[in-house]
Amino acid sequence: MSVLIVEDDSRISGMIVQVLRDAGLITEVADNGVEGFRKALSGIYSLLVVDLMLPEKDGLSLISDLRAAGKQTPVLVLSAKRSVDERVIGLQNGADDYLTKPFAVSELLARCQALLRRTVKISEESKLSYKDLSVDLLSRQVLRNGKQISLQSKEFLLLEFLMRNSERIVSKAEILQAVWKYDFDPQTNVVDVLVCRLRNKLDDGFDEKSIRTIRGLGYSLNELR
Repeated sequence: MSVLIVEDDSRISGMIVQVLRDAGLITEVADNGVEGFRKALSGIYSLLVVDLMLPEKDGLSLISDLRAAGKQTPVLVLSAKRSVDERVIGLQNGADDYLTKPFAVSELLARCQALLRRTVKISEESKLSYKDLSVDLLSRQVLRNGKQISLQSKEFLLLEFLMRNSERIVSKAEILQAVWKYDFDPQTNVVDVLVCRLRNKLDDGFDEKSIRTIRGLGYSLNELR
């Protein structure tokens, strides 16, 4: 598991790196808020350790912007501010835990490990698989027999719905409700178009067809072997 440390004090970041690496974790460091936000947004980390007082972009803005962008990576905040109000503000802006400076390395490690256990649980709950298809709901990664497939938002929602109902036929009305959140309109062909797009992407390079059309009833994944 990898941890991103966003801290402008090289002495503190170096100490955190040493503690976490000794515990078997992979670490990466950003020394300002802009770089930290960029790395956190584009990378896949199990935990973020973020100082509040950062140059270029403060820690609270970094965290709230990440949450607004849909990133739910757990965040441990580091701050010299000890007041209850400051802690509450940090938690309200999306932090998962708050550690005041100076801190004992044993407490830092314990808090990191607690948040990482939560990450592992969430990660396990966020993975779907059916035959040779696998979907990671957090990273939005889709694989078929190990091949990565890039999907647009509604294609991903459709695949998730089919994966969650992989052993049965789902109707067009159910898909409309799950993907577009509106009731069935017999005149629309948006479901057929979306299914066709998704099927083409999933089947590219494979002989076996992924999504089966059952005329008059709907669609199913159960053609996969």
